[in-house]
Amino acid sequence: MTDMSFEEAVKSRRSVRGFLDKRVPDDVLKDVFDIARWAPSGTNVQPWHTCVASGEVRDRMRAEMLHRVSNKEKVITDHPGDGKLGEPWRGRKRACAKVLYDAMGIEWEDKAGRGRAAMRNFELFDAPHAAFLCMNETFGVQSAADVGMYAQTLMLAMTAHGLASCAQGTLRNYPDMVRQEFGLAPELKVLFGISFGYEDPNVPANNARTIRAPLEETVQFAG
Repeated sequence: MTDMSFEEAVKSRRSVRGFLDKRVPDDVLKDVFDIARWAPSGTNVQPWHTCVASGEVRDRMRAEMLHRVSNKEKVITDHPGDGKLGEPWRGRKRACAKVLYDAMGIEWEDKAGRGRAAMRNFELFDAPHAAFLCMNETFGVQSAADVGMYAQTLMLAMTAHGLASCAQGTLRNYPDMVRQEFGLAPELKVLFGISFGYEDPNVPANNARTIRAPLEETVQFAG
């Protein structure tokens, strides 16, 4: 584990989009996921169920996702996506995309380049591991928030152990594949995924840095 403060872990954690071909040792894997299970949840129900793909399983799932995307197979997710975004959220999303495309040398008008960048999601950005975060269908939005807190705890644990990660909504696109690979019951639904491993500093996309909205724009204090 690295020697960093909590603030350093929070502010240094970022979405990494290029990983080394280097598997995370099993003892480190167990450490970070053991830490994550201490995340808070309403009435301690712990609604998360996480499936971690490594080695041949990861390779097989990556190949299947690329096959489906290349053949333009219909995406049927377990949960609906976001609605149409207005401001300020649309502006923040476009600003994030511009930072990423600039780091990769892709012009906004370059649709082919943007398409190649999007495909990297299904390549898992070459990460040696992918975690699929699931939740039983009996749970609703409140418990989905609990899974979000679990994911943040997990990614901070990864950061503290010198690992990089990227949370990906696209990894929920083919939930049937996750259920089949891990032998999950049909009532377990896939929310999203996280690709993780060791960062490759030579990947241009990893030079992208986003900012956050000022405190007064997102937090109200009263009393």
